[in-house]
Amino acid sequence: MQTSIRRAAASVAATLIGFAAVGYAMAASGAPVIDQHRCANTAAGSGSTVHRCCVAGRCSATPRQVGSLAGAQSGRVASRSPGGPSLVARREVGGRLLAGGGIVVAPKAAPLPPVPASAYVIANARTGQVLAAKDPHGLYPPASTLKVLTAITMLPRLKPDARIVATRLAASVVPNVAGLIPGHSYQVADLFRALLLISANDAAVSLVQASGSFAKGMALVNAKARSLRAYDVRAVQPNGLSAPGQVVSAYDLALIARKALSMPAFMRYDRTLSATFPVTPRNPVPMVNQNALLTQYPGGIGGKIGWTPDAGATYIGMARRGGVTLIVTILHATPLTEITSAEQLLNWGFASNGHVRAVGMLVPPA
Repeated sequence: MQTSIRRAAASVAATLIGFAAVGYAMAASGAPVIDQHRCANTAAGSGSTVHRCCVAGRCSATPRQVGSLAGAQSGRVASRSPGGPSLVARREVGGRLLAGGGIVVAPKAAPLPPVPASAYVIANARTGQVLAAKDPHGLYPPASTLKVLTAITMLPRLKPDARIVATRLAASVVPNVAGLIPGHSYQVADLFRALLLISANDAAVSLVQASGSFAKGMALVNAKARSLRAYDVRAVQPNGLSAPGQVVSAYDLALIARKALSMPAFMRYDRTLSATFPVTPRNPVPMVNQNALLTQYPGGIGGKIGWTPDAGATYIGMARRGGVTLIVTILHATPLTEITSAEQLLNWGFASNGHVRAVGMLVPPA
């Protein structure tokens, strides 16, 4: 049964990726549920595009100004300090070698694969050793990799069988993905599955609102980042959709991923290959995990994809081989290259682990 599910998921993932057109695409006619990472963009003239999204089996198109990746975001984001240590001190969290903006790797290490991304980190989850990095503390938009931080913040606070009533705020997110209906209640476990399998933006808002209010939930998300000593993070939207001043770094995403790995509930949701989401009791919508690493990479155990026009492609990947668990994080990558790049970096990491000098460390929580 498990083998057939994996084959089905791999087949669906491969088919969906084949529909990619401009930026990111994962939608074809009749596709059940997608999110901003896999919405199809079609030319609409005058530098704009039609951003076509399918939610709960229904597709809609809205004009949206979308520039090229290079034009939308040429690199780091200028941002005020999100709090915590000074800028200089933040850039040295994990070691002084990680403070620079270029590639950091031990002198005698094998050559790193040339991946089309502005920043990345490869680290051993158990030892915390950073094996290699590129601009590890550079500030970039996170896209939906931020949902991992939202998940690890809210998981300990919400019982899986509890129910949350969807608000108009949650249902009005564009694209909302899961298709929440205001006034309808949804089980917490279903919302977490939607959050991590299909990157449901509306589910993210509902989960943080369950803390009492949107503002309180976002305060908890940012406090969680600071408790992990992820001082580069400034979270504004729980789903990672574009927001002024919202930034992360590849190093801080690795800290967040390391915490997620230690949470059995997170990993259980994150590696689920397929499930259904009950938009209404009579309308269950199928969901297929968007993280192809789970089905196409030997040892893949979890992760999160992301994409927005300003962030480009972003990614967190986790894999385990021979008792060694590695984390790879990627920011500001060329669309549709992030998982392939992660696989290349993971291959380098597994071959190099134990044979190269670490260039830094993932710090423990405060």
